[in-house]
Amino acid sequence: MRITSVDCHVLLVHDVKEDAASSAQDDFIVEIHTDRGITGIGESDLNPWIARACLEAPSTHNMGLSLKEMLIGEDPLDPPRIWEKLYVGSAMNGRRGAVINTMGAIDIALWDIAGKAAGKPIYELLGGAARESIVPYASLQPDVSGFAAYREAIVDWAARARDEFGFLAAKLELTFDGPYAHRGMHEPDSRVVEVAEAVRRRVGPEMTLMVDVQYAWSDAERAIRTIRALRDVDLFFVETPLWTDDLDGYARLHDAGLGVRIAAGEWLSTRHEFIDLMDRGKVEVAQPDIGRVGGLTEARRVAQLAAERNRVIVPHAWKTGLSIAAAAHFAAATPHCAFIEFVPRALTESALRRELTVDELEMHDGRLALPSKPGLGVEIDRGALERFRTA
Repeated sequence: MRITSVDCHVLLVHDVKEDAASSAQDDFIVEIHTDRGITGIGESDLNPWIARACLEAPSTHNMGLSLKEMLIGEDPLDPPRIWEKLYVGSAMNGRRGAVINTMGAIDIALWDIAGKAAGKPIYELLGGAARESIVPYASLQPDVSGFAAYREAIVDWAARARDEFGFLAAKLELTFDGPYAHRGMHEPDSRVVEVAEAVRRRVGPEMTLMVDVQYAWSDAERAIRTIRALRDVDLFFVETPLWTDDLDGYARLHDAGLGVRIAAGEWLSTRHEFIDLMDRGKVEVAQPDIGRVGGLTEARRVAQLAAERNRVIVPHAWKTGLSIAAAAHFAAATPHCAFIEFVPRALTESALRRELTVDELEMHDGRLALPSKPGLGVEIDRGALERFRTA
């Protein structure tokens, strides 16, 4: 089998909110076509115009080769080999960041082709099932202005996630300060504790809760004070309390013995950054975004490194059903993957999340059955693709 062509799509919702801290408003889709009539699809969470340039830019020299040109004519059934070819060939321009993120969409599409060609779901090609089902957590980020309305909305959403949808776990986006604070809200750190406690009272002790503050705290001591105050809420983790490069600060949180796991890694690309995060930063929960980290090929390497260090894996997945499917296959084959992020269509403001994909996994009793269809098992709604496509 040979790759004959590569297409990419820049997608955008029609009512973009530039002050919102949500990348679910745009999307970058890659389609890889083969001479056997099999097409693979992939997705990555980065600015889609930047991703398109990373994919389509022509070669200039042998340390800055074009991703697209390197793919044409390749056998798509060996994604790790192609990953290494792309990584080495684009090294002067890539190695980290947007080029790796773009490679993530390519890699997912290659695994989709490999699964479809074999007639198997991707996780079977990743080593087989490590569990009987997957536990998703509801990622909750209401789009309201003003603290009181936000507090009420997220408490209600958590209750709906449990009662209406059957979720066993939920993550609360409680970003009330810092560079990505919710619109119109710059509140004291005590507000994080106040809202988390309100949600816990509403949903009871059985539901697993997590908190994401989106890099809100300027230093480790400030984070330590607030996280200690959250101890009685019984959180599974607190996500990205500090800036992503503050590895010494993350180590300080670990050494403080807070009694709450610290999670990070959504922005990282390649296993090399995760080694720093886990070894120097001492983070207990590694959160590779499958697309951003370089695809399933590199996410598996991160998972192996986490296993060697007795760390938990919880992949980030803030996009459409394509990223959710990739995370589900990854979790199915990864024993130490505790949860996957899951945004139900009914609990999202993003039209892309609601409309772009079909044949998504369905949740029953708070769990997702392992994917059963060949490849990713999810397809694009072509009508939705046309509605959102801008270039």
